Amino acid sequence: MPHDFNREVDRKNTDSTKWGSLERLFSNSEAIPMWVADMDFESPRAVVDALVQRAQHGVYGYGLRDDDYYQPVSDWLKARHNWEAPIEWMLHSPGVLTGLSFLLTLLTEKGEAVIIQTPVYHPFAHIVENLDRTLLVNPLLMREDGTYRMDLSNLREQAKQAKVLILCSPHNPVSRVWTKSELQELADICTENGLFVIADEIHSDLVMPGFHHTPFASVSDGVANNSTTFIAPSKTFNLAGLQSAIAIIPDEVLRNRFKHALQTYHLSSPNIFGALALHKAYSDGAEWLDELLPYLAENASFVTSYLEEHAPEIKAAPLEGTYLMWLDCRGLGLSDDDLAVFMNRTAGVAMNQGHTFGLGGSGFVRMNIACPRVQLEKAVHRLASAVQSRRGTS
Repeated sequence: MPHDFNREVDRKNTDSTKWGSLERLFSNSEAIPMWVADMDFESPRAVVDALVQRAQHGVYGYGLRDDDYYQPVSDWLKARHNWEAPIEWMLHSPGVLTGLSFLLTLLTEKGEAVIIQTPVYHPFAHIVENLDRTLLVNPLLMREDGTYRMDLSNLREQAKQAKVLILCSPHNPVSRVWTKSELQELADICTENGLFVIADEIHSDLVMPGFHHTPFASVSDGVANNSTTFIAPSKTFNLAGLQSAIAIIPDEVLRNRFKHALQTYHLSSPNIFGALALHKAYSDGAEWLDELLPYLAENASFVTSYLEEHAPEIKAAPLEGTYLMWLDCRGLGLSDDDLAVFMNRTAGVAMNQGHTFGLGGSGFVRMNIACPRVQLEKAVHRLASAVQSRRGTS
């Protein structure tokens, strides 16, 4: 049976970060939560059924991963992204950020520089700074149509000073799906300067019609050996709470060092539910995802067209990938503090504030559109009404 993405699922009182933190984080328990990046849709039925069956067994002892544990992941990458990534390259990671943190400790020393491309997922900066590495910012450049490109001229200079670049692909929050030619130019700069690339490709399956995700490591063999790629079923299949990710590390020496680091802290194995969900999602989740993507594209189209007609002060960047829309609110003429109050309290729509994503994010907000249409329509109507009221009183 096709999945009904229009069906509303009550997530209140389910220990949901997204729904349970409204008063504490947004000072409005009645706000519509359109912020943190998980979906308000049920996961694929095959995954749910497998977890229910396992839970009903009633014994939750230590788990054992079969030799073919990573095979569905490898098959998925070949089928969806035309990337031959052998299972020998793959290791479990408790999460993308956990793995990224461990990897930075293996690749850099305190004080050495790490490059991020802002505005970008804010934990990147926090990890770099918390590890006492030097943060270098390579800001993205915004085009007239609201899309972004990399500032490769600036990067060429920064690459001489840094050890690692953290690549967000597809990019969160500006939703760019980098083209193969863009990634090749990036790879050339990194190779020339010995700059190692950590590619966060957690959103790689969430690509809108007309766009194609190219895994960074697939650009060439040399690029693969100078990079590590993190993926996970968490965004694709709405499984973030199960803490299962995959590190793809072609370089054998680095892979063994990473494995040893996780073993040192007893983090090298997933829990039995996370392992089962990952395996089942990549084995049987394709049809569900194929139904999800056009639904997300229609959600994005609705947001863009409605704002254009009813609240042109807010401009939506074209959505190429992820389910996170980047809204330019500078036309409202508000400071970041006032914009937060306007969104959270006046409009009653809880979204991530753009300035938290670093340089280039001031005056923007990030909207999560992975929700039933009725919820999205309610949120956008609220937003447009608040803009119209402000327009009438300014």
